Parts: sequence; C-alpha cells; structure tokens
Amino acid sequence: MKLPDGKFDAYIFDCDGTLADTMPLHYTAWREILDELGCDFPEPLFYELGGVPARGIIELLNARHGTAIPVDETAERKERLFLKMIHQIAPIEPVVALVKRLHGSAPMAVASGGLRPIVLKTLEALGLVEKFQAIVTSEDYVRGKPAPDPFLEAARRLGVAPEKCLVFEDTPTGIEAAKAAGMQWVLVPPPKRTPV
Repeated sequence: MKLPDGKFDAYIFDCDGTLADTMPLHYTAWREILDELGCDFPEPLFYELGGVPARGIIELLNARHGTAIPVDETAERKERLFLKMIHQIAPIEPVVALVKRLHGSAPMAVASGGLRPIVLKTLEALGLVEKFQAIVTSEDYVRGKPAPDPFLEAARRLGVAPEKCLVFEDTPTGIEAAKAAGMQWVLVPPPKRTPV
C-alpha cells in the first residue's frame, strides 16, 4: 500500500474489506439467505457491489431478476446471520497496523455502508473502536457509495475539509465515492488467501 505524498489532516477508512477481512463472511451469509429464496448472487457481483448497503443490494437484485424479495426483512436476516459468524473476522493487517501508527497524530473516522451495530461489533472484534473519533454507518446518510455522502459526513464530523482527507478503500465503488467527495484515496489490495 503506497500512500500519496503530502500532509493530510484526517484519515477515513472503509470497514469491510479495508480494516476487517469480513467480505467472505458477508458473502457466506448472503448465499445462505438468498439460496433459500432462490435468488442468484454470483460472487464477482458481490465483490463489485462492495460498499453498497444491504438494502441497496436487495433492491438491485430485485430489479435484476424481476423478484420481490422483501428488502428490510431480508437485510435484517442477512445481518443477523453475519453477526453469528463475527468471531471469525480477521484484520487486514497492514491497514490495522497503519491505524495504530496514525492514532493520535490526526483525527480518524470509519465510513461504512454497513449497519451501526455490525460495524461497531466488527471494530470491537479487532480492538479498534477507540482509535476513531467518528464512525459513520448507513444510518447516517441518504445516498450510499458511490455517492460521496459517507465520506463527506465523516469529514464533517471530524471538522476537516474534504480535500484534506485521505480515504482507504478496497472497492471501485468506494474509490468512486472518495473521488466524488474530492478526497485523495488509497486502494487497499485484497488479502492473500491460502487455497483450502
């Protein structure tokens, strides 16, 4: 991970796939719920939609397949199932090490497409909650990534101009959101996985 040159007044981190290696667990939860409903959700599409809130994913799948999967109920079931597996979360080591190194030198925030209880439990599992001065989740904005709203809200809460923030993201959707917010960004590469 190479950081851009220059001084930044704040650092903003996505959560899933950036701080925590949660994406495989999220996909497992999605598959279990959607298989029951007979809804196809290929893994490449799941990763392409990284950063999109659960409700948005279900709305997209409904539009794509002409289905009428209940949005709120399905999103809640998926998140409950994910919470049962939360103990399996692993950190994205280089990013977590960076958070620990930067802590105290500049304000930091999390800007996630996830629900607050899940983002908080994820950060707790990694021992990182206290490192962040602001935690922005899908309940805190109207338009999710690729709209800039999550990052702009994080900058607002930190009291830092957007152009003085550096964003860490693992998805094209998140990078689009950072660009739209007028922020510089770092693409976090996916964790290396050992084949099973």
